[in-house]
Amino acid sequence: MPKKRITLADIARVDGSHVTTVSLALRNSQKLPQSTRERIQSLAQEMGYAPDPMLRALVSYRESMRDHPNGQVLAYVTNWTTRWGWKETTAHPDFYRGACKAAKNLGYTLEHFWMRESGLSHGRLNQILEARGIQGVVIASHSREFEDSLQLNWDQFSAVKIDFFPHQPQLHNITNDQCGIIRLAVQRARAAGYKRIGMVMHRGWDHSVDRMWSAGFLVEQELIPQCDRIPICLFPNAEPVENWINEGKGEALVDEEIFYPWLEKWQPEVIISHPAFVLPRLQQKGIRVPEDISFIDIFLEDQTGEYAGVRQNHETVGALSVEILAGRLMQNKRGVPKIPTTTFVEGTWVPGRSMPVLNEPALQAVGC
Repeated sequence: MPKKRITLADIARVDGSHVTTVSLALRNSQKLPQSTRERIQSLAQEMGYAPDPMLRALVSYRESMRDHPNGQVLAYVTNWTTRWGWKETTAHPDFYRGACKAAKNLGYTLEHFWMRESGLSHGRLNQILEARGIQGVVIASHSREFEDSLQLNWDQFSAVKIDFFPHQPQLHNITNDQCGIIRLAVQRARAAGYKRIGMVMHRGWDHSVDRMWSAGFLVEQELIPQCDRIPICLFPNAEPVENWINEGKGEALVDEEIFYPWLEKWQPEVIISHPAFVLPRLQQKGIRVPEDISFIDIFLEDQTGEYAGVRQNHETVGALSVEILAGRLMQNKRGVPKIPTTTFVEGTWVPGRSMPVLNEPALQAVGC
């Protein structure tokens, strides 16, 4: 015989409360005290209650529309030196574009809020969102110079974060898989027959992703014979921090005093980096790509086939941030999660003329 389905009325009878109270508690409604919600949710779990997911979604949607006429608006919160300065950097415009597309497909409108707007304090932003009934927040494009903890009343909002900054609060995070991307680049280089693989990286870029770039490269380097391992060429110099903490723009060039001695000493067969960082310096020395040295672009945007590299799928990051946020809104999940999660978006390898395949693959580690 099938087991009898536990209903809200069953839970209300055991708890000694009204069915409406049980319904609100199981939807994690902020109308009830946290202690009441936790008590009823715990009881429901003990009794084996399982909600109807389709009905729950419908009820949650109707509730949000009735109480919050602007419930279909999502806040896209940035913190940059200028309102739209993040649109001039790599990745961030694509994050926004992907988020806008996903929001539209799900019936939401994405509205941009700039934290450095005149008179817009954390408290003022909280008041604006609350007054307008905006419950969903995407934290995105926060410059690492402004490592400010966002002081919002998070219990009122469902929120997610794109990328790593700011570190506080610790929300569910969606970002590119930088560690996996650089590992994929090294793996493809080795599979194509390259032994001496070098990496050139702006310290600011590595810092902005909690050093996931360098971490991935060093992991793959453990599989390379010791004599073929090349240290990462990081620029600018580490001190003072002000030299590199600011955004590494696309036009930033690797320092000549760092790059040329590194290049001469280690003689890489292929370089993994951003074209704008490295290629002008190679051209200054008359070094040709790929005739003299091969190149992998891990920030690949070129569509012509000129460069081999990894497309980072930034728009997917933005889209997923909205999709995950929509799920949290549907489940009425508010506040900072007890156990935050990170969703990594993998990169896509794209072959190109800048890294031709050699005759003999170098997949087997051999002694030197």
